[in-house]
This record gives sequence, structure tokens and C-alpha cells, in this order.
Amino acid sequence: MTDPLGPLLDLPGVADAVRTARDAVDAVHQHPANRRGWPATAAEASVRAARASTFLDGGDTDIPERGPVRDPVLAGALRVSESIGPLLPVWQRAPLQALAKLHLLAAADLVGEADDSRLGRPRTERGVAGRLDLLASLVAGGTSVPGAVLVAVVHGELLTLAPFGTADGVVARAAGRLTMIGTGLDAKGLVVPEVAFMRRQEEYRAAADGFATGRPAGVRDWLLLCCDAIQVGAREATGIADAAIAPS
Repeated sequence: MTDPLGPLLDLPGVADAVRTARDAVDAVHQHPANRRGWPATAAEASVRAARASTFLDGGDTDIPERGPVRDPVLAGALRVSESIGPLLPVWQRAPLQALAKLHLLAAADLVGEADDSRLGRPRTERGVAGRLDLLASLVAGGTSVPGAVLVAVVHGELLTLAPFGTADGVVARAAGRLTMIGTGLDAKGLVVPEVAFMRRQEEYRAAADGFATGRPAGVRDWLLLCCDAIQVGAREATGIADAAIAPS
């Protein structure tokens, strides 16, 4: 059967961008700090990802030295980041279940008690369930495209659908992170593409809107932006690793 995402690799510049992104991630994984000490650098990357994702959804990124995190967006993003490891097997086997959990964690402080029943439940508007099912089938093995392509599709499709109505950006970026790890593109979770999206937020939003049109040019621009963000995220990861072995 024809791979449903295979034609995306034929869009101008995409195959080269995917290879460059892959090379950047591979180089970070070979950094001396990441050969044995990668759990520490991955933990720092996770926090930076949560803060950048919070910024993109309009939250306060400051983490207090003492006491609880009061900003509801940041609190949710941090909970989501902490869940990535435990959720990975669920994401690979039952992606919709993992999405429900991500939303519950991300939006718990954003909805009132009267709306608690909506946590983890996608909107019922026509077409949402069908597109989520299709996305889940791709994540669960329905495509063999390189990881960077699937990451971009997962991220873009969830931004387009906004399936929950709250915390959809945090959920979409976390799902992209899960896909980076699950496909083996960034198996250790070291790369921080969220930082690139934060720094180029207007371009990020415009490219996401282009992807949502489904037109080849818009989809191509989104794929290229996501591949470039992976490269920027790899440089961020290199900085984290350098700091980990720098003399104190």
C-alpha cells in the first residue's frame, strides 16, 4: 500500500531538510555529556520545552524558587513534560488515550469544576473524531516516513484541529515531542524545537495556518519550519550539554 505521507517527501526541499535535521540530532547524541549523563540534560531540555510552550500559549514562564507554580499554563506544561517518559508506550500503542492524558494534565488548572468532565475529551464537532482517528493510525505504525515528517504532521494537525478547546498548543507540542522520541529521531529527548517556535512565534503561527489549508505550499513551509526548528533545538541541546561538562 502507498504510504499516505510519502508524497510529502517529494515537496521541494523537504527531503534535504529532513536529512539535515536528522544529522543535527545525531550530533547532539554524540556529545560527551550525553553519552552517560543524558538523563540530566534531557531533564533540562524538558523544562525549557515546557517554558517555551507556555510562552506560546500566553502563560508566565517564571518558575518560582519556592512554592507551587501559580500560572495555570506553566503548571500544566510542566506536568505534561514530566509525563512524557511514562506516556511514551501509550502514545505508540494507543495515541488517542495518550492525547486524553496530555490534555487532562495540561488543562487541569484552566477549566472550572463545572467543566472537569471535558478534560481529556475531544470536541464533538463533525470531522474532529475522524481526523484524530486517522492521525492515531499514522502514529501507531501507519506510515514509514522519517521521524521529522511525522513530528511535523502530528504537531500541525493537532494545532489545526484544536481538539479540546483548551491547552491545545501545549498538547500539540507535547505530542510532537513524544513523536520525536517514539520514532527514534530524538530517542533521549534532548532537543528543544519549542525554543525555535517561541523565538519565531509569528512565523510559527503563519506556517501553522498554512499547513491547515492543506495546500502543498503551506504544508511544505510548515515541514521546512519544523525541520529548521529541530536544528535550532539541537543547538539549544548542545548548549545544555556544554554547560553540563563546563568547569564549575
